[in-house]
Amino acid sequence: MAIAVTARTSFSLLLPPLITEFGWDRGLAAGAFSFGFLVSAVLGPIVGRVMDRKGPRIVIECGVAMVTMGLLLATVIANPWQFYATLGVMVGAGANLMTFTAHSQFLPHWFVRRRALAISVAFSGVGVGAIVLLPWLQSIIEREGWREACWVMGLLVLFVLGPLNLLVWRRPQDIGLLPDGQSHAAAAAPRARSNIVDSAWASVEWTLPRALRTARFWWIALGFVCALFAWYAVQVHQTKYLIEVGFSPIVAAWALGIVSVVGIPGQIGLGALSDRIGREWIWTAGCVGFAVCYLALIALEHSPSPVLLWLMVISQGSLGYALTSVMGPIVAEIFEGPHYGSIFGMLTVALIGGGATGPWVTGVIHDVTGSYRLAFVIAIACCVVSAMAIWIAGPRKVRLVPGRV
Repeated sequence: MAIAVTARTSFSLLLPPLITEFGWDRGLAAGAFSFGFLVSAVLGPIVGRVMDRKGPRIVIECGVAMVTMGLLLATVIANPWQFYATLGVMVGAGANLMTFTAHSQFLPHWFVRRRALAISVAFSGVGVGAIVLLPWLQSIIEREGWREACWVMGLLVLFVLGPLNLLVWRRPQDIGLLPDGQSHAAAAAPRARSNIVDSAWASVEWTLPRALRTARFWWIALGFVCALFAWYAVQVHQTKYLIEVGFSPIVAAWALGIVSVVGIPGQIGLGALSDRIGREWIWTAGCVGFAVCYLALIALEHSPSPVLLWLMVISQGSLGYALTSVMGPIVAEIFEGPHYGSIFGMLTVALIGGGATGPWVTGVIHDVTGSYRLAFVIAIACCVVSAMAIWIAGPRKVRLVPGRV
């Protein structure tokens, strides 16, 4: 996760030198990131079915191959369609095969009692990768150019993630184990009080067609699309915006990395807290974090102070990034069963669709108005809608978290 997510996040560092070298409009340049996400959205349902049938290794290794090829071929681009094909489709779509959405489809099978805590620990690797790799990549860009940075990142993905992801399995039962490291003797013992609230709902074997006919599925989809709109709009445009309001490129790169670093305690702490108080509260905290982040960005336009920069970084990372710790559990606790991967795969259309729309809409609004302000206000509205949607979907109404049983 440390390397895979950074390979995609580095797009924000590559954007300024690409715009400078080729003279492309901001909407056109950011659109490559969005286009890659749209391709991922189309692939989402297929990936979910493959994950259910074949497991994560084939999915993730396909992502490794795509990202490696995209980064290496990007070094010879000369026009927009090549840019869209490499850093857009190959890197953007490939990264989604080996990051949050892919891991959220098999990690919930391995952990039940402390599901969100376990997932948040796994995803906290993103922060380590960001603080180590992003400033390093920025220094390579400044010394040797963006093409050299693409070479370095591409080879890192190939030679580290290729072998590493041969170790993953879809379920513990596939290798004779049980969730949470539980022994078979303990599993056979009488169970404690059930966490099921709605036994009629929980007794259904949820297939994708059945899930699509429920209001809960569509409320989750709305919550996901709005949250990811806000997440990736700031992630893609943050570096360029900070440079424009008066910060140096290296400070902007460090800010992007520190966001993920402060996300480590936020993800782990809030993920663990969600196992006690419920997924809806932590999803709301994440949405609040992104809303505060955008308010700080708007204020930075008028007063580029370090205090506002830190407010933006801390709210975005420590609160906003906690969304990843509860994405999988929200879906698993409502649609738990053998077809979970297919259902989550379809929901990635919403996740990725929001992630694709955010950067493109933000770039177009800037091109038309000359300012990011309207786009930032729209993102704040998306945060409000997202929090409301997950409360309405109500995973707490189907299964209680361990701390509520």
